[in-house]
Amino acid sequence: MSAIGTAVEKWPQPRTEKQRQRMVVLMTEFEAQRKELRKGGGEKAINRQHQKERLTARERIDKLIDRDSEFLEFGIYAAWEMYQEYGTPPSAGVIIGVGKIQQRDVVIVANDATVKAGAYFEVTLKKTLRAQQIALENHLPVVYLVD
Repeated sequence: MSAIGTAVEKWPQPRTEKQRQRMVVLMTEFEAQRKELRKGGGEKAINRQHQKERLTARERIDKLIDRDSEFLEFGIYAAWEMYQEYGTPPSAGVIIGVGKIQQRDVVIVANDATVKAGAYFEVTLKKTLRAQQIALENHLPVVYLVD
């Protein structure tokens, strides 16, 4: 039996200039979508939270996790182009992911009050249940940030 190699191959490069340009366009669109989704309900809703002297869900997560760690978000595209009659709630109105608190990995679930005032949709519940499943399977505690 032959040994499995351990060398990591280079990321496949586009074969033509046309493919490279298309990839650049797609990656630019992808990053623009993610940037927009990270705004939750938008600047107006964020300002409303600040006027009430509240932090947004993302701001609370940033303050909660260790300074030298990053937050690995899951499901940012949940509810993407769904519930159009309600304005397609960004990230299904809940932010989930893994971050470090006092050097320990934890699953964080944060309701985003900037999205439809924190309303729940079917996908919101599914996303929350998925966060719990990830925590259970990986023996991680869950921290809920509920506004």
